[in-house]
Amino acid sequence: MIRKSTLALTIGLLAGAPAAFADSNMTSIEARLAALEQRLQAAETRASAAESRAEAAERQARELAATQKKMQAAAQPVAASAAAPAAPASQAASTDGFEFHGYARSGLLMSDSAAKTQGGPSFTPAGETGGHVGRLGNEPDTYLEMNLEHKQTLANGATTRFKVMVADGQRSYNDWTADTSDLNVRQAFTELGHLPTFTGAFKDATVWAGKRFDRDNFDIHWIDSDVVFLAGTGAGIYDMRWSDNARSNFSLYGRTFGDIENSENTAQNYVLTLNNYVGPVQLMVSGMRAKDNEDRVDIDGNRVKKDAAEDGVHALLGLHNDSFYGLRDGSSKTALLYGHGLGAEVKSIGSDGALLPQADTWRLASYGMTPLGGGWHIAPAVLAQSSKDRYVKGDSYQWATANLRVIQEINQNFELQYEGSYQYMDLRPEGYNARNAVSGNFYKLTFAPTLKAGDVGEFLKRPELRLFATWMDWDHRLDNYASSDSFGSSGFTAGGEWNFGVQMETWF
Repeated sequence: MIRKSTLALTIGLLAGAPAAFADSNMTSIEARLAALEQRLQAAETRASAAESRAEAAERQARELAATQKKMQAAAQPVAASAAAPAAPASQAASTDGFEFHGYARSGLLMSDSAAKTQGGPSFTPAGETGGHVGRLGNEPDTYLEMNLEHKQTLANGATTRFKVMVADGQRSYNDWTADTSDLNVRQAFTELGHLPTFTGAFKDATVWAGKRFDRDNFDIHWIDSDVVFLAGTGAGIYDMRWSDNARSNFSLYGRTFGDIENSENTAQNYVLTLNNYVGPVQLMVSGMRAKDNEDRVDIDGNRVKKDAAEDGVHALLGLHNDSFYGLRDGSSKTALLYGHGLGAEVKSIGSDGALLPQADTWRLASYGMTPLGGGWHIAPAVLAQSSKDRYVKGDSYQWATANLRVIQEINQNFELQYEGSYQYMDLRPEGYNARNAVSGNFYKLTFAPTLKAGDVGEFLKRPELRLFATWMDWDHRLDNYASSDSFGSSGFTAGGEWNFGVQMETWF
């Protein structure tokens, strides 16, 4: 800052110099110095006044800025209140509404002679125990799911969700299939989340009750096989968080066992599950109990099976990667499953009531998806299972499936899909349910030109419209597995089969 004396001297010189030199009557040096001193004093006074005014202005500016800041802070709640008026805690404040989601597939499948043919991912003998093959160019059915949801966020931050799913499946190509319809409600449940009274590990937890598919089920879509499927009617809690990287889910399901020939099966199985995640690692453990399983009776009132299991355990160790096995971009999942007793049906937990108390099953599943570049994408999958003492002491069911789906992008709406499946099976049912021991190989190749609206090359983007040609063959020994099995049926025996057709698939 300029000193006041310097400023005064400068002002005095500028203001007074002309007058000093113009005054011819001032001949005395003393008189000129006295006049100059007076002017310097006057200039210093003016400089002091100017500085005071500057300081006052600066002070006023600071006060004004502080006042404006306070006014803005006070205005923010008012603006927020005006934009979104506060609602009572018991009423919905925002983001409530309905959502509609769905899945459907439908297609025509025929042999090279334009005759009815067999199809479906589980149509091989191994399919009875979960041994699926590739589904591309191999599905003769119409299946759909319709999901209606209502979501709501309350003023206290809590959320609600209601979901109902209606599904139906048909193998008729007719437009009217009411007489054979399987239309039913597969899910109907309600969730409550972010409850304000929940704290600690339960702060972000979601509580549910009703009939549902477990949220953490996962599958290999291109072979239409669940890796694990937990469903029924019950209650549970999701997302109990122990740390940023660790969470747990807890559930209790009740369900009736699946269909058994000539039985009126009302036995109930209750499945208690603890599902834990630490980073990408999953550890799922289930215990189940069906106290009245041995009391099942057929339509004549006779016992179906006196040595059926009444309890069981099930476990899954999984790895969920956000890369293609750590090698490149993409995704992959791997799971090892084990079940004993009622838990020996390791895919659809608790669904099979015919299992023996000593039944043991091991299952391995691994699959992934990745782009290769140049418009090529691949998705390999491996599924294998070994089960012993399953329905009859000494029986064994062993099979393994290897599948590869490849997509080639042609343009933004057109792609070519290729799929190859191989399955080996060694099935020794020991006479159970009139089944015979067989072993052998199954092969399937499919070529499918595909039309899409967009997202060509993406495995899990729909809708798709597909034309396809499928060739398959198997060892002739497999034709002898059972009289009611697809293999060996009229017009469908080993030696090579061609299927052709068209299919749509969509989800949203």
